[in-house]
Amino acid sequence: MGFDGLDILHRQMEGESNTYLQNLKRRALINGIDLCGLSIHQGFVTPDQDKRRRNIDHTIKCIELAYKLGIPCMRLNTGTWGTSQSFDELMAKRGIEKPLPGYTDENAYPWVIESIEKCLPTAEKCGVLLALENHWGLGRTPEGILRIVKAVDSPWLRVLLDTGNFLENPYDKLEMIAPHTVFVQAKTYYGGALWYTLDLDYPRIARILRKYRYQGYISLEFEGHEDYRTAIPQGLRLLRNAFRIQS
Repeated sequence: MGFDGLDILHRQMEGESNTYLQNLKRRALINGIDLCGLSIHQGFVTPDQDKRRRNIDHTIKCIELAYKLGIPCMRLNTGTWGTSQSFDELMAKRGIEKPLPGYTDENAYPWVIESIEKCLPTAEKCGVLLALENHWGLGRTPEGILRIVKAVDSPWLRVLLDTGNFLENPYDKLEMIAPHTVFVQAKTYYGGALWYTLDLDYPRIARILRKYRYQGYISLEFEGHEDYRTAIPQGLRLLRNAFRIQS
């Protein structure tokens, strides 16, 4: 299709054995593709210390997987409270979720910050930059993302900017996190979205990123109903035109 790299979703990997990982590297090299990102699912928004510990262990394991794959950047989330019955319900609520009874978001910030800090020694040892996505939970707002990144205050934690996760007034919010961004996931919705559709102005987003001298990867994240074989090439053309990237 003409892409330069691949941002792998951990949940879609067929295995974690060293043989599987090294064969992915071999195939990527043969096909001239950079393995540039690993996106994982984990969460630290819970008062249960054992759950946080399990998520820390999972994150550290995935950092080591990224290292074995030669991937230099890994996506993190803050996690959510888990009070929605499903992701569909969370999306119906526009990503806004009530905390567990007796808690507030203020309780959750120290849990997330401390958990990420425990992952940093492995990230530094492996040379895998952690990128906190503006996703749901505490990452639903730019203020939440920046509060965590600034509190951790490490060169091994920066921001993953997802163009489609600020559902209202996105451009000012994207600009707030753009100076700290090391990886971009750019959403498209051809054929109508799976959960919601945003009419994103990609030339405007490109101008915001250029303003802060962003030179990293733009990862196409397709969330529509159209057949991927036609939708993904459309998205690639859209992004190449917006960012003026020559094929």
